[in-house]
Amino acid sequence: MSADLLQALRAAVGPAQVLTHEDPAADLSAWENDWRKRAQGRALAVVRPGSTAEVAAVVRACAQAGAAIVPQGGNTGLVVGSVPDDSGTQVVLSLTRMNAVRAIDGANLTMTVEAGCVLQSLQDAAENAGFLFPLSLAAEGSCTIGGNLATNAGGTQVVRYGNARELCLGLEVVTAQGEVWHGLTGLRKDNTGYDLRDLFIGSEGTLGVITAATLKLYPLPAAQLTAWAAVPTLDAAVALLGLAHQHLGAGLTGFEVMGQFALGLVDKHFPALRVPLWADSPYCVLLENSDSESEEHARGQFERLLETAFEQGLVSDAVVAESLSQARGLWHIRESIPLAQAEEGLNIKHDISIPVSRIPAFCAETDALLQREIPGVRLVNFGHLGDGNLHYNVQAPADGDAKKFLNEQETRVNTLVFDAVARYDGSISAEHGVGSLKAAHLPHYKDPVALGLMRAIKQALDPHHLMNPGRVLTHP
Repeated sequence: MSADLLQALRAAVGPAQVLTHEDPAADLSAWENDWRKRAQGRALAVVRPGSTAEVAAVVRACAQAGAAIVPQGGNTGLVVGSVPDDSGTQVVLSLTRMNAVRAIDGANLTMTVEAGCVLQSLQDAAENAGFLFPLSLAAEGSCTIGGNLATNAGGTQVVRYGNARELCLGLEVVTAQGEVWHGLTGLRKDNTGYDLRDLFIGSEGTLGVITAATLKLYPLPAAQLTAWAAVPTLDAAVALLGLAHQHLGAGLTGFEVMGQFALGLVDKHFPALRVPLWADSPYCVLLENSDSESEEHARGQFERLLETAFEQGLVSDAVVAESLSQARGLWHIRESIPLAQAEEGLNIKHDISIPVSRIPAFCAETDALLQREIPGVRLVNFGHLGDGNLHYNVQAPADGDAKKFLNEQETRVNTLVFDAVARYDGSISAEHGVGSLKAAHLPHYKDPVALGLMRAIKQALDPHHLMNPGRVLTHP
């Protein structure tokens, strides 16, 4: 069966685009290893189609053979959602060769791109045409737009522009049966039935394979300013966010919060970055103001905002970037927190969302709970306060064995954190997805009616459970 399938795959995409372990010169590790090193699989083959028609042919061949398909973009996910298992029977479907920008429609403010486009390349193409594509995240140099849409990625500008879902108007999708849904509409209004686009976005490759998308574009801002502020408490950070909404309106495109320990790790492991204001403040906030008028207008808005914040005791100190390079430097500090945490050792990651108003109480309760239950545990708390998304990570005690801590405490820590999230009406996955890491947790924290509807959709669209099995939903 495997030999027949491999022959069909080679006929579909060409022998050079089917990589197997049979070839001693082929190294499949880049496709088989999870980015966080949490899992290592073994694929029957890695297949690299170059067109939607080839993707459809690959899916039909796999469906006929009963072989599971694992769609993969840049393989930068954080929940083990895009690598094969270790059975040696699954086919990795890599979309990276499908990286064309098919069209930019300036009057309609849209661009149509293939799923394998690297996010940063897509941003550059939009900017070169005089527009902004605002999706922005730390992995943008290697992640692909197909993966961004499949996981409904978030990033640093969700407070203004929304998640990937809000930035997409249409999709092209290959179904589990190998049919092609041609849904690349650039329409903003289309009330002709169920919204299939929103069904496939965020489905993590479990319902079909996204091969192309039509995305929203925006005018480039006339000015973009960044400020870094020290705040005494999380309550003050939430109050500052409300003040920023009042003063900046739609110009508020970024609002990040970073705990003192998180910034201390950056200072420890990357001292050349020169983290400002962190040593004397429990939290720091990073704000971005994108202005449609001028830099002078944007700076005036920032100055009035910070002056009011100082008067109200919400900010103890602040700096406003004087140049684009300074702004990039401040954002680089924020984006270096996960790297610094990795340098510190293995850790337990949580990507959670909580109503913004309840974040201070959640952190106070959960911080105390974890420190009481596991003495010495260190909390790396940072994230997108503007949209209620925290990366609430747990580091081993300073003098402990990090690997042993992860093995012995991960299940317990996850339960403590996820139960707290549920008490505060939050979600155990804000922007990273469910993947296989959280699939077993979902039945405990997802509304049972919603879970039943999800299973019914999966059964209807992928009755043989060949599309990215074991991700999002455990097999019934």
